[in-house]
Amino acid sequence: MSIQIQAVNQSFHGQTILDNINLTIEPQKIYGLLGRNGAGKSTLLNIISNRIFATSGTVTLDEDSLVDNDHTLGRLYLMSEVNLYNERTKLTKLLDVTTRFYGDFDRDYATQLAAKFELDLNARFGKLSTGYRTIFKLIVALCVPADYIFLDEPVLGLDANHRELFYQELIETYSERPRTFVISTHLIEEIANLIEHVFVLDQHQITVNGSVPDILDRSYAITGPDADVRQYTTGLNIIGQDQLGGITAHYVYGALEDDRPIPDTVKIEHLDLQKLFVNLTNHQEVAHVN
Repeated sequence: MSIQIQAVNQSFHGQTILDNINLTIEPQKIYGLLGRNGAGKSTLLNIISNRIFATSGTVTLDEDSLVDNDHTLGRLYLMSEVNLYNERTKLTKLLDVTTRFYGDFDRDYATQLAAKFELDLNARFGKLSTGYRTIFKLIVALCVPADYIFLDEPVLGLDANHRELFYQELIETYSERPRTFVISTHLIEEIANLIEHVFVLDQHQITVNGSVPDILDRSYAITGPDADVRQYTTGLNIIGQDQLGGITAHYVYGALEDDRPIPDTVKIEHLDLQKLFVNLTNHQEVAHVN
């Protein structure tokens, strides 16, 4: 029941975008796909959903190809920044078309969501603000009967209240009808408590692939006087550092040595997901998590 991405490469005009991507996306999980702007997140999601073709490699669902396969592609849905709707068409008509295309489209829930977001379904798509275009596309994504929902920058243009409402609805609909969500976003702090598993895409490759608790359990901020911190972290996988006066913080990703004595002046804490991501994508060597 899982999606398998194997040895996927993508390049445009001789420039590498994705380099040997290998992932498994399992049923009924919420994933975070994290990466800096231009890292290739949208390209990867478009390859998985068959909107573009990979230069090489395979993408399968239950061992069936996702390339030009209506049977398997019907189980996926990608919500992205690309506007696929006719700008002159009213939203209610767009929902009619979606309902005909997806036989089990939850029209009642879509109407409820429109009311919660204060979205006028009699409006024409082209008359909507950027935020309300996003809201309409999110409503469709939450109501389609697909097993795998890919959300590429799903809160573009949304204010804080609407973002919070979306996160609440995502959790509620996931609880009522579990399916897989893959969320690609730069607002890491906001989704940190939603996602169960994280992929970090950096320098064309997946540099981190693991459950959020496991990854955070291997992530440390080690703080104290500069000399003591440097002595304690010698030989560890330092992914970043900060310094203020004589106080130094080394950010470490990977196992600490249990038999290494910790100086009384040194404090060790776990990093949050956003701080970890910022330091991991500063292009220093990090261990891969499988």
